[in-house]
Amino acid sequence: MGVRKFKPTTPGRRFMSVSTFDELTKRAPEKSLVIPIKRHGGRSSQQGKVSVRHRGGGHKRMYRIVDFRRDKDGVPARVATIEYDPNRSSRIALLHYTDGEKRYILAPMGLAVGDRVMSGTDAEIKPGNALPLRGIPVGTLVHNIELTPGRGGQMVRAAGTAAQIMAKEGQQAHIRLPSSEIRLVNLDCKATIGQVGNLDHEAIKVGKAGRTRWLGIRSTVRGVAMDPRSHPHGGGEGRSPVGMPSPVSPWGQPASGYKTRRGRRPSDRFIVKRRGK
Repeated sequence: MGVRKFKPTTPGRRFMSVSTFDELTKRAPEKSLVIPIKRHGGRSSQQGKVSVRHRGGGHKRMYRIVDFRRDKDGVPARVATIEYDPNRSSRIALLHYTDGEKRYILAPMGLAVGDRVMSGTDAEIKPGNALPLRGIPVGTLVHNIELTPGRGGQMVRAAGTAAQIMAKEGQQAHIRLPSSEIRLVNLDCKATIGQVGNLDHEAIKVGKAGRTRWLGIRSTVRGVAMDPRSHPHGGGEGRSPVGMPSPVSPWGQPASGYKTRRGRRPSDRFIVKRRGK
């Protein structure tokens, strides 16, 4: 892992940086674990209207089927390759199980080609192994955490992230997430040991607008640059201040310091400490 910078041959190159990809051992993905992915440009399937703004274009991708469930208990596997995945910030590792099956998993920090990994209650406490929270010691760093037993990991999957098991009480484990939120998770839920790899992802600078277009992200127009019919911030003679209330979305919803979580949720009882200051 590392970050590579460019000589400032153009304004876009001056501050641009990319990953060195030193940890990758194979360029082409495993064909049996790849499916085509279709882009929808942020449009809904019901009416074809834009439901998510600033989406469209981007480089063509193939989706790598990643095993978030880690339900192949008791069968050891060998790490065959560490590969790039265009659909996520972390790297993925190809596992060759002893029974001949192949699966992708998120590559944690410290996992290398040739390492042995396993899932299940008998697995060791080492990076890449997955087991129920019940069998993981307090204080261990984990990722790819399930919210419902058997559903597959849903939390802590981005590059460089890790959660920590703070305590165990009854049937629940207290887990501190990367956002500093402390949440209760069932002890039967699985988690993978270690911190997600590719820690340098957050240090990468895009450098130019065109690079975000390669990612399928379209540009955003400022509200103050619009007319008053298009945005509450628009209009006025010359450059006008936003005014009050400020700031708001194109539909008038406050965009700063406004809670968008609707009322009480059943999952609120699992949040011990909310994220924030």
